[in-house]
Amino acid sequence: MAEKSTPLLAVLQLLRKYNLKGTEEILRKEASLGDAEYETLNLPEVEIASILTAHHTESDPYSYEFAYEGLKKFIENSLDVYKYELSTLLYPVFVHMYLLLIIYDHNEHAAKFLEKFGPEQEDYYQDDLAKLCIVKHKDQIKFNELAQIYSANKFEVQLSRDVSSQLKRFLQEQKSSTVIINIINNHIQIDVHDGPGRNQAQVRATAGGLLGEATRNENRAKVYYGLLKEPEIEVFPVPAEDEEEAEETPDKPKKKKAKKENMYMKKPKSDPNAPPIDRIPLPELKETDKIEKVKALRAKRVPLGPDCLPSICFYTLLNSGHSAICADICDDSTLLAVGFSNSIIKVWTLTPVRLRGMKSADKLQDIDKEAGDVLVRMMEERDRDTCRTLYGHSGPVYKVGFDLFKTMLLSCSEDSTIRLWSLHVWTCLVVYRGHTWPVWDVKWSPHGHYFASCGHDRSARLWATDSYQSLRLFTGHFSDVDCVQFHPNSNYIATGSSDRTVRMWDCLTGSQVRVMSGHKSTVFTLAFSVCGRWIVSGGTVGDILVWDISNGSLTAALPPSHSGPIHALAFSRNGTILSSGSLDCTIKLWDFTQITEEIVNDETGSTASTSKDEKYLLRSFATKNSPIKSLHFTRRNLLLGVGTYEGSS
Repeated sequence: MAEKSTPLLAVLQLLRKYNLKGTEEILRKEASLGDAEYETLNLPEVEIASILTAHHTESDPYSYEFAYEGLKKFIENSLDVYKYELSTLLYPVFVHMYLLLIIYDHNEHAAKFLEKFGPEQEDYYQDDLAKLCIVKHKDQIKFNELAQIYSANKFEVQLSRDVSSQLKRFLQEQKSSTVIINIINNHIQIDVHDGPGRNQAQVRATAGGLLGEATRNENRAKVYYGLLKEPEIEVFPVPAEDEEEAEETPDKPKKKKAKKENMYMKKPKSDPNAPPIDRIPLPELKETDKIEKVKALRAKRVPLGPDCLPSICFYTLLNSGHSAICADICDDSTLLAVGFSNSIIKVWTLTPVRLRGMKSADKLQDIDKEAGDVLVRMMEERDRDTCRTLYGHSGPVYKVGFDLFKTMLLSCSEDSTIRLWSLHVWTCLVVYRGHTWPVWDVKWSPHGHYFASCGHDRSARLWATDSYQSLRLFTGHFSDVDCVQFHPNSNYIATGSSDRTVRMWDCLTGSQVRVMSGHKSTVFTLAFSVCGRWIVSGGTVGDILVWDISNGSLTAALPPSHSGPIHALAFSRNGTILSSGSLDCTIKLWDFTQITEEIVNDETGSTASTSKDEKYLLRSFATKNSPIKSLHFTRRNLLLGVGTYEGSS
């Protein structure tokens, strides 16, 4: 009874007025209307008349075409300052008019309406319309995923205050606009913003989402995008590091050591945008892990830039063109894992050091468990191989990922499970069940212990290795969540979806803190910048967008260079170069420093101008005929790529 202005209540009051008690009683029973609710009915005569007139108009099939053409003509004749924002209303009004015609059983009129106005809609909505046109009868609406999404949710449209006033004036003047008014009231959420109306480029930059644009309110939450202060762990590995540096540069060991220590003294600076170190509990590092982390931080890195591009080493998987689905290289670039469509996972060593198996149970009993090198003693000397195969999944493996210290491997599959594998015993340790449909992606936290997953059930989940149940459930996407990525400070995760939006979630609260719209196709891959402020997303049609996490705005759309879906994005270790890999068999290198510098200098917050776009692309590298599955920068900034050779084209 919160909304009294419905045709049902208006008819009831009309029956009461004309004393038609029998009909009134039957209608009350069918509507399950209580006595208390019935007594409070007191709609004004004028309102009853307008409700019943509107209902009559909605049931008239010819009124829809007439009203839509009127709205279209009004938008076309508007000034440019109003036209482009108003044009974002055409698609949602068109969709709901089509659904209303179906609901009122005007199926022939609906088909003609779709045929006449469907091709006029934006190109990025044509795939959605192809799915929607399957609905030919009102009974089919509940079985159509897209029709259900549009019926249950409001389409977001952003209009300036002036544009909103122009629209109101038009709707008040037009007698045939009742249908449009009801659609706007019930199915469209108009977000009015201050300032001038946006131009065509600005509107197109943020349009394209399944349910319109992201509103300003959704991006107001504070995000701690800074990096966590690294713990002061340099005291532990100094002797080992000294020995290693002495081997590499025997003539200058002291000079190198001093240089590295100076670098370390600067490290503990705290980032003003960083979250508190104890905001989420992070695992304590073991002694071996601390040494490994320091090695990663102290690796002698090539300073990449436009004048010093990385060398690329490409690993090609032969005889697996249609069976190898995903690949990952561990942090120290010594192991490669590949997931296959026949449900197996293979792990290769990329160095001369072979992969050792575990000793038998009888031999393990004799080992001193308290020994410092217990992990080494557990390995069988004779059992060495260049490749290990992991069996356990019962469906195609869609993603694999090494943990930071290459002791464990995560994988996800069509069988709706996530598996944690030990790289010591080469067997499955845990099976995580929570998703109810195929799991498309899984990623480790940069600090270990936590990992995130996403799948066909439109949700993402946060897990910890020591719990078989998920810690957080992130819901809000309207279609498959195709990719997930951890922020470098482990406090947030980002997700990309088939609803053509990128969203960010707070791992502490489970709440959504950013919604970013602008992609015109499914988002397949995500990558956070090294500094943590930017996130880059790649889509199905080769589009690459750069977002500013601080305010959730689209800050750059890289020029369309790829002709196929983007399946891999990777930043160089110093964050200056962005590499993208696509199914079009090319790897491209972008000058990320220049992109971000221009964005920071541009106070207006608008997207980067197209005239500058061409200089962002530094180089393009083509493989013979191998779509790119994975990209990885080594600690010394060598770029490694993985692809599957699909034969000569």
